[in-house]
Amino acid sequence: MAKEQNELLNKGKVDIDRDILLSIINLAAKEISGVDSLTNNYLPWIKRAMKPKSEGVSIKFVNNNTINVDIYLIVKIGYSVPDVAYRVQENVKNSLSSMVGLTPNKINVHVYGVSVDKDEVQGV
Repeated sequence: MAKEQNELLNKGKVDIDRDILLSIINLAAKEISGVDSLTNNYLPWIKRAMKPKSEGVSIKFVNNNTINVDIYLIVKIGYSVPDVAYRVQENVKNSLSSMVGLTPNKINVHVYGVSVDKDEVQGV
């Protein structure tokens, strides 16, 4: 299997757009139960207006085949924050590996808050 992959890599070059990586990471994070949303609150307001596609995700390329990923999210109330963060890390790692063949060097999950259901607040 590894020999076949090396032969494919030697036949040409594959470029993957940064927006594709952002979309894959964004969708992989939102698939996890307990994730309410991703947030750009870590950015200054001017950058939030200029970078709508990066919704809650920041990536940095370490070398040709590895990246560092930062994910900023809001967790639903009633879910274990460490458990949700771990499952997000695993799902992002598996998605990047299977879809585009990238190995993430680091996947940092930053929890920016906990969301409360409006129905629960009104019922109290």
